[in-house]
Amino acid sequence: MANLSIKNVPDDIVERLHARAKANHRSLQGELLALASAAALASQSAASSFAGHAAPILKQAGGPKSIEQIAAEHRASQPAPITDQPSAVELIRRDRDSR
Repeated sequence: MANLSIKNVPDDIVERLHARAKANHRSLQGELLALASAAALASQSAASSFAGHAAPILKQAGGPKSIEQIAAEHRASQPAPITDQPSAVELIRRDRDSR
């Protein structure tokens, strides 16, 4: 893989990039890679092509996940519901009745 360098970036742009990276839970490097990947793919072809090609690149860069991906990961990590503990409704009722 190649390395890129951008020189003489204005301070306000650097601050905005840091804020954007923090908001997306990425490092600055990950945010820049996601932005560069999206820009390169968007200029390459139409939006339909972008949707098909951007996901693997953005995922490698620590990009955002869809709700379906998050749900699938959760189901894989928690295959069975917890049944031997009181339900949330029971806990709330106990707390309310103890007052």
